[in-house]
Amino acid sequence: MPDETSEVPPAPRTNGETTKPVDEAAAAPAEDWVTRYKYLLADFDNFRRRVERDRESISRQARAALVRELLPIIEAFRTARDSLAHLPVSDPVRKGLDLLDREWTTFLKREGVEPVAIVGRPFRAEEAEAIGEAPVTGAHPDGSVAEVVQQGYRFFGGLLRPAKVIVARSNTGKGSKDSTASEPSAKE
Repeated sequence: MPDETSEVPPAPRTNGETTKPVDEAAAAPAEDWVTRYKYLLADFDNFRRRVERDRESISRQARAALVRELLPIIEAFRTARDSLAHLPVSDPVRKGLDLLDREWTTFLKREGVEPVAIVGRPFRAEEAEAIGEAPVTGAHPDGSVAEVVQQGYRFFGGLLRPAKVIVARSNTGKGSKDSTASEPSAKE
């Protein structure tokens, strides 16, 4: 009869399973690697998104610089076109200039460029610079844009260039300044 104190042979393995108890100390490093892997994947995903945002930002800045350089050329072209507005509509030169104007307008819209100053709309100091005043009329109420001297443009929500405008102002504002100016001299 075998001795009861002798060792019992281990049970045979089935399907690659072991009957040895899993050491908890050995399982902890595996969980640590899984956690590290998940953090690494999240960091890489954040890095990829940041690089994509930076790439878009750089592209947008380059396009804005190009459009900013083209604006004086477009405005000079439009001035030339307006000076030839007296030509008949059937004139080939006028037809060509009108075609070029449509192409420039399409280009600006495709690039996301929008004009900021429109005659008759309220003056907005964050988008335009007031370089003069005009009297209030029925078409131009107090505080509205009476004339656009140089158009300003918005590009992807940001201001590409501020407009230079003449703002309609009533005479009451000037009268109150004159009356306050005459008061100190009356006291002297």
